[in-house]
Amino acid sequence: MFRILLVCMGNICRSPMACAVVQEHIARRQWAHGIEVDSAGTYAGHKGEKADRRAVALALQRGYPHIERLRARRVQDQDFERFDLVLAMDRDNLAQLQRQCPPEQQYKLHLFLGYAGLGDDAEVPDPYYGNAQGFEVVLRLCEQGSEGVLDRVVATIA
Repeated sequence: MFRILLVCMGNICRSPMACAVVQEHIARRQWAHGIEVDSAGTYAGHKGEKADRRAVALALQRGYPHIERLRARRVQDQDFERFDLVLAMDRDNLAQLQRQCPPEQQYKLHLFLGYAGLGDDAEVPDPYYGNAQGFEVVLRLCEQGSEGVLDRVVATIA
């Protein structure tokens, strides 16, 4: 089983949206037996909460029901061992992961959009303090990035 962890700050907007999209794309490709995905945050302030209501509403509207099952959690030290790939939504969270991650696991850390082939410095913006349009932008980026991530993972494990 190949495991992917998607990470943003609070684990209530970007990473749960990305997780729901990736999960749906895994199901559509019938790869659930070989690839597992989860999400977490670098900040524990929302621990146990559901994803932001705006993220949930948009994800459900677009056909990503997995978002309703997710609850916010903070990245744990054992995540670096358990997951084969840890993808941050932006550079700030990537830097936080790099500080927390043991040296021998650093190779697993990447930006989500960069790993998807959408630009080495491309970030998923944080929509939390914005309006619905920001969530739409994030979901589109997650949809674009998901396919690239899964293509790359499958090429790696094949």
